[in-house]
Amino acid sequence: MTQVVASPCVNICQMDDQIGLCIGCFRTIEEIAFWSRLSSDQRLKVLQAVERRRAEHDPNGCSTGGELRGECEREG
Repeated sequence: MTQVVASPCVNICQMDDQIGLCIGCFRTIEEIAFWSRLSSDQRLKVLQAVERRRAEHDPNGCSTGGELRGECEREG
């Protein structure tokens, strides 16, 4: 049985031009565009990259509210 790797999309679809990533899922536009055609192994590699990017760009988890770290820090 083949394991299905779910998309990291959280329905906050907005590209950040400065970092070149979606502020919701931390994927590049290419990763988003090709997701449905990637193998499970390729998807897992993208998910690993997403986790590294999330740790680098949003360690406080503010992106789930649609904001990057800088906005979250200003509110707190």
